Amino acid sequence: MGSRGIFPSLQLHVKYSSSVKPPTMRHTLLLLTFAACSGRSTPPASPAEAAPGPLDAEAWVSGVDAKLHELWFAQEEAWWNYETDITDANEAIAVEKEEAVMAYLSEVVPQVARFDGAELDARTARQLMLLRRATALPAPPEAEGRAELAAISAELSGMYGKGEFCTDAGCRDLGELSTVLAESRDPDALLEAWDGWRTVSPAMKTKYARFVELGNQGAQANGFADLGDQWRSGYDMEPDAFEAEVDRLWDQVAPLYEQLHCHVRAELGETYGDAVPTSGPLPAHLLGNMWSQSWENIYPLVEPYPGQPSLDVTAALVAQGWDDQKMVKTAEGFFTSMGLDPLPETFWERSMFTQPEDREVVCHASAWDVGMRNDLRIKMCIQPTMEELVTIHHELGHLYYYQNYYEAPVLFQQGANDGFHEAIGDAIALSITPTYLHELGLMDEVSESDEAVINKQMMDALAKIAFLPFGRMIDQWRWEVFDGRVTPETYNQRWWELRLKYQGIAPPSERPADAFDPGAKYHIPANTPYMRYFLAHVLQFQFHRAMCAKAGHEGPLHTCSVYGSDEAGDAMKGLLAMGASQPWPDALEKIAGTREMDASALREYFGPLEAWLAEQNEGRTCGW
Repeated sequence: MGSRGIFPSLQLHVKYSSSVKPPTMRHTLLLLTFAACSGRSTPPASPAEAAPGPLDAEAWVSGVDAKLHELWFAQEEAWWNYETDITDANEAIAVEKEEAVMAYLSEVVPQVARFDGAELDARTARQLMLLRRATALPAPPEAEGRAELAAISAELSGMYGKGEFCTDAGCRDLGELSTVLAESRDPDALLEAWDGWRTVSPAMKTKYARFVELGNQGAQANGFADLGDQWRSGYDMEPDAFEAEVDRLWDQVAPLYEQLHCHVRAELGETYGDAVPTSGPLPAHLLGNMWSQSWENIYPLVEPYPGQPSLDVTAALVAQGWDDQKMVKTAEGFFTSMGLDPLPETFWERSMFTQPEDREVVCHASAWDVGMRNDLRIKMCIQPTMEELVTIHHELGHLYYYQNYYEAPVLFQQGANDGFHEAIGDAIALSITPTYLHELGLMDEVSESDEAVINKQMMDALAKIAFLPFGRMIDQWRWEVFDGRVTPETYNQRWWELRLKYQGIAPPSERPADAFDPGAKYHIPANTPYMRYFLAHVLQFQFHRAMCAKAGHEGPLHTCSVYGSDEAGDAMKGLLAMGASQPWPDALEKIAGTREMDASALREYFGPLEAWLAEQNEGRTCGW
């Protein structure tokens, strides 16, 4: 999961991956190093000094670019070595290189203010703007505040990571409790697991409140009203305008979500009886996921047409002996079929495709450009499964973004906004259609029946449509916390108000007075921005529709695969090469011919399912 961002070490310091999962240890270490060193800086030039001119700014940015390339190469190489060989020695080196980057950035970021008011060319001005807005966690200027923020950051991450729910029968961690939510159909067991995980977070509440105070101090020192104001300023529009844009996109997708919610509620009622109301919100513990953020695990309970051929080609992969090399080569072949370049030979030499037997590694799938010089790699422990095949296509989407902008200045080596990078990989994954799988020899036949289409769309919707309101509300809650509209006394109350408003979900039990349910979601104690995932879930369909149009696809959007289309590849390359060198509307226009994010492509893609849901919901009381 996650976004490399403008600075890999200032954003989340998590490599791209295929799903919205907690970041690795790298993010925890980032919080410590950034909070510890941020603010130890050379002060900006005083008003009495002569204002620097355009040439001064251009030369300064060029020097920063060269130094960052040097520091980041050492940093990324160290982190790669650590995640592919987890030892204390490798960890120490990685932290040392991370701290070197932080120390340098803590000196140069405040110096951006020297160029305020100077007449600069657009390219230089954009690099300075990106540098100023790079970090998700600005630290207070005072040493005491920085040290306190570092300590709280470590405590919050540690409390989450070590969290367990203990009873007389023993202790269970998040993974074990999540398995219960995913697999059990016993409502009592589901409730116990759901409640149990939320016993971990109340102790975070006071610490998080202080964390917010300190983060706001850092944001205000950078010239922003609060931390949420700083986060929203990173989208080439005023913060208030971005919030309005998010509302507009949500309004576009909400009707489809409401139809899905209505049908799922009725189907779950068939399984759980009176535990599921015929009207009103869904109980949060019955949706197959600890946070009710995606509902794929309840597909067997809501499958529209049981008995249809399976859409999972895992058995075929195993039977045909597909290994890691064939799976990755197949994914690369998708991109080269569109006219993109093959991956460099070093990719095959340096990537980690399978889990080594002689050392501990981080298996979570991720995509890398070590040193930001086209040293492309993926890190996975590949198994021959349908899920892994999709993941590989997704990860290579990130690599092709890297490959097409790696010669740009480092400040431009990111997605046009933080939703773009995830959306590229997801857009490619949308082309893994039954027809494409048939062409690979993994499906004997492709059913074009209405029943097969609805089954496939329901499976996709439980992942993608169900996620939309959750992706929308996480940062809404934080924006209100950061600007003071929500106080520690109302943290939990407002959390559930927003979950009810957007998701139509309610807690299955009375929440204790000291509850801090937001802390039960990793991205809250870890301070990981979340809006990128909401945007990516919209943009991926917009990209897909645009590429399908370039490919000359005829027929429903959900049947389109851009495999083999040079025209779609050209459109993608134009977007990828821009990186963040231009505002995101320019990049969007390059591929989609419009400067506005638009969820109509998502609605078009799921058109068959939406019509089917409307029929199923006739006579039902929808909404909550």
